[in-house]
Formats: sequence, C-alpha cells, structure tokens
Amino acid sequence: MPQFSAADVLARTLQAPLVPVFYHADAAHAQDVVRACYAGGVRVFEFTNRGPQAYEVFQALAKLTAELPELLLGIGTIYTAADAERFIGAGAAFVVQPVTTAEVAAACRAHGVAWVPGALTPNEIYAAQQLGAGLVKIFPGNLVGPDYIRALRGPMPQVPLMVTGGVEPTTENLGEWFGAGVNVVGIGSQLFKGAADPATITGRVAPLMQFLSSFNN
Repeated sequence: MPQFSAADVLARTLQAPLVPVFYHADAAHAQDVVRACYAGGVRVFEFTNRGPQAYEVFQALAKLTAELPELLLGIGTIYTAADAERFIGAGAAFVVQPVTTAEVAAACRAHGVAWVPGALTPNEIYAAQQLGAGLVKIFPGNLVGPDYIRALRGPMPQVPLMVTGGVEPTTENLGEWFGAGVNVVGIGSQLFKGAADPATITGRVAPLMQFLSSFNN
C-alpha cells in the first residue's frame, strides 16, 4: 500500500500547488535538485520517465523520502500500465500522463495511487473524470493560455486542473494562470534554466511558493 492515499496526495498537491517537472540521468544531481526544491518549499515533485536511466534514478530519489518526510514524489510521462506499476513499486506517490488511458487509470486505482492524466479539450477532460481522475493536467498549456482556462471554468467550474507547459517561473505569470482558475501548475525546464547550483534553485523556488500561498485551492 502507498504511504499516502490518493485522496491525501490530491489534497496535499492542491495545498502546495507548484510541481517541478524534471528529468536528469545522473542520480546524485537529481537528488540535489529535489533537495534544493524542498528547501524552497516544494512538497510535490514530478520526475519524468524520459530517458533510459529514469527507473534507476527514480529509485534513488525515492530514498529521499526518509530524509524529506513531507515529500510527495511522483512519476510523469507514463503511457502504459506496466510502466505505471513498475514506478509505483519503486515508490511513486502519483502517476502523471501526457494523455489519458484507461489502462493506466486502472493500474493506479488497483494500487490506490493518485492518477493525473493529460487532457486538453472539454471532451478529454470529461473522459478523464469519468475514469476517476481527481486532478486533470491541461497539456500543453502554452497552446491555450490562461484565457482558455477561464473559458473552461464556465461549464467546468469544479474540475481540479493542473497546467503544464508554458508556465513561467515568475509571480506575474503564475498570477495569470491562478487568476484564470487553475489549481496547480507544473514547471519544467524554465524553473531550472541557468540554475547551476542548489542554492540558486532554492532561491528561485522559495518566493514562488510564498506567492502561491496567497491562493486558496
């Protein structure tokens, strides 16, 4: 059984609504990045399944939960139930997809793990909800922008939404997205661009987390 229930993971993600999205083939470097984000206030971290070393690195990151007790570590870029189950077995607290598949939904449900599928259109979002998604990822966000979220909120006011892709690590941009009605944002390469050391990452993340604490999710 996972350490936290799917409902617990969803609630905690909504409370700490900036999720770094990261991949690196070097486990030691990836651990340093997670520690740096945690020091800046991040509590939910998505490592992506985007390279041949992803599983081994994820196993190393999962060991950090003893050191960082409030960390929720999830796996992203999952397409198959087999991959979902493999990373769940390695300690994933949640599984993120760029798409929505019933097979991955079923695997997460069977293990009591939070599932965050990717969708874009109202039909896709509704389908994800019907399969049990408590949080739906709007991806890629850069194709639609905050105005699209405002439009979605008319017919879909209650669906918890996470936007990934096109989110910039600035208070101005975060204000636009959250002001439009998103509940969570995922930020990838832009969060780490030009940050050569852990202190720089922590210094970049901390004011963003403080800013987001003013938004009620």
